[in-house]
Amino acid sequence: MASYKTIKGFAVQTVSTDPVASAADTGSWASGGALPTAKYIPVGSAGTQTSNLVAGGATAPPANSNQVNTSFEYDGSSWTSGGTLNTIRFAGGGFGATNTAAVFAGGSRSPGSAQGGETETYNGTAFTEVADLNQIRGETYGGAGTSTAGIIYGGRSPPSTNRANAENWNGSSWTETGDLNTARAEIAGTGESYTAAIAVGGYTTTAVANVETWNGSSWTEVSEINTAKYNGGASGGSPSAIFFGGNIQPGTSQTQTESWDGSSWTEVSDLSTARWGLGKSPSGTSLSALASGGNTGSATTVTEEWTAQSDFTKTNLGQVYYNSGSNAFKVTRTVLGTGAWSSGGNINNARWQSGGSGATQNASWIVGGAPGLKAFHEQYDGSTWTEVTDLGTAKYAVMSLGTTTAALVAGGYDGAYENDVELWNGSSWTEVADINTIRGYGGAAGTTTAGIVYAGHPGGLAVTETWDGSSWTEVGDLNTGGNQGGKPSNGTQTAAIFSGGNRPGSVSGKTELWDGSSWTETTDMNTARAYQWGFGTSTAQIVSGGNDGSLTGKTESWNGSAWTEVADLATASNSNNPNGGGTATAGIIAAAYTSTALSTSEEWNVPSSVLNQTITVG
Repeated sequence: MASYKTIKGFAVQTVSTDPVASAADTGSWASGGALPTAKYIPVGSAGTQTSNLVAGGATAPPANSNQVNTSFEYDGSSWTSGGTLNTIRFAGGGFGATNTAAVFAGGSRSPGSAQGGETETYNGTAFTEVADLNQIRGETYGGAGTSTAGIIYGGRSPPSTNRANAENWNGSSWTETGDLNTARAEIAGTGESYTAAIAVGGYTTTAVANVETWNGSSWTEVSEINTAKYNGGASGGSPSAIFFGGNIQPGTSQTQTESWDGSSWTEVSDLSTARWGLGKSPSGTSLSALASGGNTGSATTVTEEWTAQSDFTKTNLGQVYYNSGSNAFKVTRTVLGTGAWSSGGNINNARWQSGGSGATQNASWIVGGAPGLKAFHEQYDGSTWTEVTDLGTAKYAVMSLGTTTAALVAGGYDGAYENDVELWNGSSWTEVADINTIRGYGGAAGTTTAGIVYAGHPGGLAVTETWDGSSWTEVGDLNTGGNQGGKPSNGTQTAAIFSGGNRPGSVSGKTELWDGSSWTETTDMNTARAYQWGFGTSTAQIVSGGNDGSLTGKTESWNGSAWTEVADLATASNSNNPNGGGTATAGIIAAAYTSTALSTSEEWNVPSSVLNQTITVG
């Protein structure tokens, strides 16, 4: 007969040191061969750590009067002089797989810092002028790919216009392709191939933390870097890259290195020398990269090489092991830090009583609002709110669910409470089947093909309806009707939550959970309130602000069974029927009310790290 250990047991690995969470955690910078001549903000870099090319740039500040047309080739240990650019310039873009097959385009040059569109290819011996860019640009933009299939993006064009334009290179000519979501200059761009590029950081009117990935046809906003910077270096691409150096503001060079694993950025080992405007290895990897030259206050010759383990086996979350060095059993787990609020981008149209939602903090939206009747629809990319197509009917107090590309709003008030429903497909709103019960100020969750709406006003409604993509069906009522309570931005048709709000006779802290068939009362909030924001899921939610007799900034976190008070909002406020966007660890609220409509937004962030934690028995 099999033993319990045989059926249920598992092997516990013995190791002498704690495992690390990623290959990048094993990486570090070491000195490489110095550049023959100090150089910073080159027209571009190409290649890898062992076959690199850096061309053009400046030998001393100011760049617009100290430009050179020299290039240097790196073989993994030392630099030698390469060919001479036909056009002297700096702060352009470059890409290519090696130092014998590279492309450099655009850039700034004297007089002043005028931008151009000249393109030159390099064959290991000489530069050859080829087809110009369609859009002249300079001020450092990204580049990725090979000498026959590449892409450049971003930058700045006369007079001082930040660019979102991207152009792809087929070996002989440039073609305009999909724009970046955020126009910016001084981007760190990299990518081993045309279909795996990444644009990191940059400058709009200030340093930004935006990151976008390119799949060969479109750009997608992904998690931001931890420190907003511009004029940094990068290596690798999507889904594995590193970002290093750069400026957080003029004259403040940085050493930080951050690693991208396809979902988040982690700070790893720093550069030895803080600098910006440095050469990089756009066809390198997150395991093998190069940082050359740059500005430390003056141009430098310093070269550093990044190396991480190539035979690394990733630590699995929940992995149990025995550390023989410390004589302890341990488990690898994600540990969350302390959440805090910070300022987000301002909305374009100050208002309150808006609807909205969003799968992530960096892809959220708001629609409608008061005072008066508003139809405005804005979307957030992590730094900027952008106006898109207005709602078909101006209104406020709508129930809303979905994402920036597939959303639904139901009911609301447009002079009277109503039951209209509009569906968003990423470019326009379309009227679809009405909800059965006229109402506003209720909750909603789910998707445009599997949604749910519940609660509402007038009165304290308990009615719940589900949506299958074409029609609405009444299902189990709430135990206690209400309106203007907290609801999840990422709830589903079978897992929703309704907390607090106006319940019959009073403002309440009641919480009810929906399991797909019925509502169940669970633990009350610590502070009874109405008109609050909510975002997250039915098992991990943040509720903030509202009115508990007066305006409040109190924030509570829900873990599926209990509420915990966490950091307050910077500004005590409410919004009558708001939905925030994002998750319980990274969310945003906007369209608020104090004594007037506000245009400000606030972002909620909870830092996290992977730690090896000792298992204690007691």
